[in-house]
Amino acid sequence: MLNQAKIESLAADLRQREIDAFLIGTSSDLEYVSGLAMHECERFKGLFVKADGGTFCIVPHLYLQEFRSAMPEGTPLYIWEDQDWFYSALARAFEEQGIPSGARLAVNDAVRAVDAIEIAERQDVSLVNGWHLLDGMRAHKNADEIVAMAEAGRIADEALTDLLPFIRPGRTEKQIKTRLLELLEAKGAEGLSFPPIVARGANAAMPHYNREDGVVQDHDTVLIDYGCRHRGYCSDTTRTLFVGEPTEEEKRLYEIVRLSQAAGEAAVRPGRPAQEIDRTARKVIEEAGYGSYFNNRLGHGIGLAVHETPYIMEGNSEPLEVGMAFSIEPGIYIPEKIGIRIENVVVVTEKGCRSMSRFPREIVNVLDYD
Repeated sequence: MLNQAKIESLAADLRQREIDAFLIGTSSDLEYVSGLAMHECERFKGLFVKADGGTFCIVPHLYLQEFRSAMPEGTPLYIWEDQDWFYSALARAFEEQGIPSGARLAVNDAVRAVDAIEIAERQDVSLVNGWHLLDGMRAHKNADEIVAMAEAGRIADEALTDLLPFIRPGRTEKQIKTRLLELLEAKGAEGLSFPPIVARGANAAMPHYNREDGVVQDHDTVLIDYGCRHRGYCSDTTRTLFVGEPTEEEKRLYEIVRLSQAAGEAAVRPGRPAQEIDRTARKVIEEAGYGSYFNNRLGHGIGLAVHETPYIMEGNSEPLEVGMAFSIEPGIYIPEKIGIRIENVVVVTEKGCRSMSRFPREIVNVLDYD
């Protein structure tokens, strides 16, 4: 159901920015303010929030029931049919809701560019980038949100633990991924945060590896980056596992990444700039001589979306605040040789942070599990 407190806070922000209305397309933004989680499609639909706090929706008939269930009784719903498209409903809505020619209309990142252009031209309004308008509210997780994220983390931990005996020489990345998906569903996951990454050996040197035809070898490594949802909220975990006893070099590389990840978590404090967490974790890898092989930001915010504010990276001087949730995921990626990443999601607390994953960060040899 539409959260009126969030709408009132958003409307106050619109007034301060001199924005007349904000169009929220189907997205995690829409889910955040209304609980309405929907698949994107070519049919235009969205919630309009006016600077005076009023709301209305433009809805294709196909999705009328979903919007009715999420909006308070009496919310104006402007319905359009496939054969008409949404332009006449748009014109009627703007006229009845008092949005004049020349108004400033913010749009979020879920609104298709072609639709935004049509709205601007047909209604003679000025478009404003509303991509980050809800960031301030969404970045601060309340107790219920943190409980949901912790439960998603617990489900993910249990699934990975049960996956360990399945990871054996001869298994393909696809087979491991398929089994992981089965385990997540069996443990109660309500969906995925993102398509999992399963990368053996040198494939893991590509941080966003997206194939699945690799075959696990004796004395191999297997990097697994995955996450699931609970009540809409995401988990995100990465572990690099060993198939047999690792070599001394592999142990050394893994320990560097482990110490980097632990240093990042230990550095989290309210008031500390986000970039300081990145610097602290990165310093461990740089001082070990592998700085050039850690070529991405340390972490990203997470919640209803798997990537949201705050971003834990150089250049972000935003101070951390209690309730912010983000990943800490350093890695070493040596092309055509090996990739190692360890990732936990943490939530900022009064004295530090709380990890949403309890799966061990120490070396795990999957052959020890049967």
